[in-house]
Amino acid sequence: QVQVIESGGGLVHAGGSLRVSCAASGRTFSGSSVSWFRQAPGKEREFVAGINWSRGTTNFADSVKDRFTISRDNATNTVYLQMNSLKPEDTAVYYCAVRIGTRQVVPRTTFYDYWGQGTQVTVSS
Repeated sequence: QVQVIESGGGLVHAGGSLRVSCAASGRTFSGSSVSWFRQAPGKEREFVAGINWSRGTTNFADSVKDRFTISRDNATNTVYLQMNSLKPEDTAVYYCAVRIGTRQVVPRTTFYDYWGQGTQVTVSS
């Protein structure tokens, strides 16, 4: 079983930056895709960004392109989502999701096997 753990959420003013992290216990991310989704109150969960661990390929939602970056750290088995130029509409619970045994980064919740509990990101205006 894989446990997915997010950290790093918080409160930031509009225009500021925040980094959230995703780590896994039980196995490494090797051979997996790791993506971030977010869900704001009253809205559906939406894809934000993802990375394929082995290939290093990435995928971003249009709403965060040029503002967010995603990276991986082999030494710590951690995926980072760096969020810059944050806007109030970025406010949501951010979830990390893992799909084992794939070379694709798919922006669909049903593609992923394991999910974290989420971390709150709040951007004030």
